Amino acid sequence: MEVRENIIVPLGYGKYVRSDKIIVLEPIEDDRGPGRRTKVFVEELKDPIIASRTETSIVSNIVEIPREIVEANVALELLKDIMDDINNIGPMLRKSIKKEAGLDLEKIEKQIEEILKHEID
Repeated sequence: MEVRENIIVPLGYGKYVRSDKIIVLEPIEDDRGPGRRTKVFVEELKDPIIASRTETSIVSNIVEIPREIVEANVALELLKDIMDDINNIGPMLRKSIKKEAGLDLEKIEKQIEEILKHEID
């Protein structure tokens, strides 16, 4: 893959950086959530910029990637984001959601885990 030069890449919440100035993209594992998806290390900046976009979506702006790969990665990132959100739902609300909407969050979690497990293999 080749980095497209002089492309302005949106990082979310009004943050932008030139594509050829990005050095490292590091997904945030701990304290990940809305507004906190990726650390973006940029040339000449001491500290990384915290982006609200995933590393996959940022990379898709930086380089030319075949559409099929981008779509698959976006789908996987969406599943990861859904999993993060579901993990923040407490047991009382889970019971209420299951009772009121018939939505079994435990079952959805297991299905997402199974999909993500196969993607890692």
